[in-house]
Amino acid sequence: MIEQLLEQLHAGQPPEDLELQLTKLKKITAALMQRVEKSMDQQANAYSLFQTAITLESQVRVRTDELKTALSRLERTNEELTTARDVSERANRFKTRFFTAVGHDLLQPLHAARLSASALVDPNASEHQQRLAARIEHALTTIEELLRSILDISKLEAGVIAPSIRLVPLGELFGSLVVDIEPLAKAKGLDLRWHRSELAVMSDPLMLRRIVQNLIANAVQYTQGGGIMLAARRRGPNVRIEVWDTGPGIPPAERNRIFEEFQRGPDAARATAGGFGLGLSIVQRMSEALGHSVALCSREHHGTCFTITAPFAGTVHYSVAQPTLTASTRPYGLTGAKVAVIDNDNSVLEAMQSLLEHWSCEVSLLRGLKDLDPLLASGFRPDILLVDYHLDGGTCGIAAVERLRAEADRKLPAIIITADHSAATADQARSADCEILMKPVKPAELRALMSYLVSRNGS
Repeated sequence: MIEQLLEQLHAGQPPEDLELQLTKLKKITAALMQRVEKSMDQQANAYSLFQTAITLESQVRVRTDELKTALSRLERTNEELTTARDVSERANRFKTRFFTAVGHDLLQPLHAARLSASALVDPNASEHQQRLAARIEHALTTIEELLRSILDISKLEAGVIAPSIRLVPLGELFGSLVVDIEPLAKAKGLDLRWHRSELAVMSDPLMLRRIVQNLIANAVQYTQGGGIMLAARRRGPNVRIEVWDTGPGIPPAERNRIFEEFQRGPDAARATAGGFGLGLSIVQRMSEALGHSVALCSREHHGTCFTITAPFAGTVHYSVAQPTLTASTRPYGLTGAKVAVIDNDNSVLEAMQSLLEHWSCEVSLLRGLKDLDPLLASGFRPDILLVDYHLDGGTCGIAAVERLRAEADRKLPAIIITADHSAATADQARSADCEILMKPVKPAELRALMSYLVSRNGS
């Protein structure tokens, strides 16, 4: 185009044509420049994208390395957690075995001590000797309550106690508790009342009994005059178990603290019985394990009401239980009764022998199943069996009961004596038609139950 324009100038072409050619040339040049600029912009964008891609690739590489490091740390953490979980499970299994063994080993000598102390009591003894015997009995009872409370709290902390939820008729529960607590209330001149309820709740029978027992015992301990009332009321889908007392009441500032360990009420110094401030702590922890709520209302100088709320499970007709047999009400005494005692602890055997001979019984002592054959060969035919639940070699005392019953061809009355408070043990004893007493056994309770079983079996 430029060469043509120069030729036209040399040829003398008119200026008008030249101007048109120049204008056309400028347009072409402008179009070419736009193309060049656009191409350069595209190249710049491409370079920028290339630089961005390089940067992103670098960042991805860094993040990938960080992710690999994090995954490695996570794998190590998972391995550590797995190891820690295995250690924790082993520790929990050890705690379960430990508390089961400790509970038995601690209560076993206490059981023997109570039997021995009772054997020393002579109805014809002087007032001073009887007072000393009462002090020994009180000291042993105090030690027993402390050990039971410490073991209960330790088991709850370790998660050893697993509730066995079932239907619990409150009428039977209340009746049993009143029989146990009424002598303590009468000794203080307190009026212990209870409503014969036909309500039933879903709960663990042993744990619920311990909860209500602690509340009633706490009420008896702090109430100096008036009385205690035990009742149950239906509240929608739940039942509210209530323990009322006419004690000193609880100040508002103390109402949360009393559920802590080793916390005693402000009137503890005036309480006639000992106490370590563990009863309400056990109530709180056991209630939490059962999913029951605990509440209280109190008015200073007038009294307190503790309530336990449990799920309603229907109604059960309550039949009044037979009165507890005592030395004065049983049909006849234990004189001449033949008693087979099976226990793997020599101190318990010796203490039981002294106590039973003091009651004029004929006694045969056995350490386990291996002694059954010599007993049968001797011609000794027991009227009643007193059997420890846990014997040597992992054997169960109920096996000895079944063997002796088979040899006698009749259902010999038997009492299983154990420190195992589990519902499974109680169920097994009941299934074998055996009575059950918890260590350390109260001699008066043992004597009353033996008298009743022997008289019933002989009638």
